[in-house]
Amino acid sequence: MCGIVGIFLKDKELESKLGAFLTQMLSTMSDRGPDSAGYAIYGRPKKHKKKITVQSSSPKKDFSSLAKNLQDSFNEDAHIRCSYTHAVISSKEDNCTKLKKWLSEVYPNLRILSTGNSLEIYKEIGTAAAISNMFDIASKSGTHAIGHTRMATESFVTTLGAHPFSTADDQCLVHNGSLSNHNTLRRQLSTYGVHCETENDSEVAEAYLSQKLGSGANLGEALQQALQDLDGFYTFLIGTKSGIGLLRDPIACKPAVVAENESYVAIGSEYKAFVGLPDLDKATIWEPEPATVYLWEH
Repeated sequence: MCGIVGIFLKDKELESKLGAFLTQMLSTMSDRGPDSAGYAIYGRPKKHKKKITVQSSSPKKDFSSLAKNLQDSFNEDAHIRCSYTHAVISSKEDNCTKLKKWLSEVYPNLRILSTGNSLEIYKEIGTAAAISNMFDIASKSGTHAIGHTRMATESFVTTLGAHPFSTADDQCLVHNGSLSNHNTLRRQLSTYGVHCETENDSEVAEAYLSQKLGSGANLGEALQQALQDLDGFYTFLIGTKSGIGLLRDPIACKPAVVAENESYVAIGSEYKAFVGLPDLDKATIWEPEPATVYLWEH
């Protein structure tokens, strides 16, 4: 049992409140999973810039020299924003691939959590409220976001095992449920050169979707194919640069509810995730159908 939430803003005037909305929503889900929690925030992209979110178990050691070494190695004044165990590195778009390789060689203890023009991921062991306080999630702005609070069933409780998972630029996934064929899928994905870093079944689902999207499918097509290829119980929320996707398995074993009005679309494992949102009395509230793909995109 885990808790998932997502919010997609239609009203630009609400973008400064995105982090506050997400924090409140996920905090109500803590009883569904106290082991770890994570937040994926999609902000307004900057032209020709990409961001890499990294996590360190020794942030003082790793982050103290990072800015200078980046400038020396890439002849670029890369901007680094440190927050507790995480840092967001903003760099020229053309440097991103080289920068990721350089980080793995020079800073092997850093874990890359996400890359992209818009996406930043923050996740750690602890409750949703504690993780939000660590990274001041409530102050963050953006266009849409998803979050997860975990009760571990398929792998150890670690930072890397926490959700969201990201295996492609500006793409991430949170999952409530359990996949029964993730080891088979993991082996199949390896033939395409796709390798997962953890034993978590949810990372395999994210990697599966990344492979489909990288092969030319759009998100709706990839999720429709997932209904044929993924065995188990699941409610998935998927974040992309343009919006959010939702999919429940054909039995709809794991709960989900949606609230939609003129200002936003909110998704949660339970209705109580919505109680702090504005104009909830003006929202249409409904339960997503099983085996049905839902997309909300800008």
